Amino acid sequence: MKSEYDEGNAIFSIYAGTGGKDAEDWVSILLRMYKRYFQKKNFKVKEISRVNGEGGIKSITMEVKGKGAFGLLKGENGVHRLVRISPFSAKRLRHTSFALVEVLPDIKEDKVKIKEEDLKIETLRASGPGGQYVNRRESKVRLTHLPTGITVSCQSERLQGENKKKALRILQAKLLQRQQQEKEKKIKSQLGTIPIAEWGNQIRSYIFHPYQMVRDHRRNIKTSNLEKVLEGDLDRFVK
Repeated sequence: MKSEYDEGNAIFSIYAGTGGKDAEDWVSILLRMYKRYFQKKNFKVKEISRVNGEGGIKSITMEVKGKGAFGLLKGENGVHRLVRISPFSAKRLRHTSFALVEVLPDIKEDKVKIKEEDLKIETLRASGPGGQYVNRRESKVRLTHLPTGITVSCQSERLQGENKKKALRILQAKLLQRQQQEKEKKIKSQLGTIPIAEWGNQIRSYIFHPYQMVRDHRRNIKTSNLEKVLEGDLDRFVK
């Protein structure tokens, strides 16, 4: 479905789902794969926030800038399933784990109005002892939208004011997405169909063992060249 935001930039997030350490490691693998794909498309990427876990990454949010970034990437919204022999299993057992990819449009601030009294604003220490976050440890901002419970954070900028402004843009995009989803569910309910829970609606499976295959469940596109896909060869799936 076409959107007025298709030609603009995207806010791209990956969240660890069911699977413990394997799910966090899966986020790290997906992050590497998507960064290679963004590079092939000449998109500019800037990390907004990251939460690390024992197995890898619990969640990460990035700005992806480039003409048509949102229109191209929005189809990646959904659950990505991993099947492999777990490197965290002493018995070398096969595990299934999940990660959720969320793609939002980078919208203008006046598109969604948020009342000041509906916001809870917190300033926190940024994660990580250094690296790209060096000298930014006190600047992380977390916003909670009280009526919906939606929480977003930003730690990419040096100043708290800039992080607040960027976090507000992400929150507005999430609220816009929520409004659109509620409208779609209402239409589906009127047509007599039952919407499928998003978290259970996996769009793609990546199988490492007992054979190698990547399969998109929406159009039944598949390939056995797993390594090439993980290196960012995603056009057949994304387009």
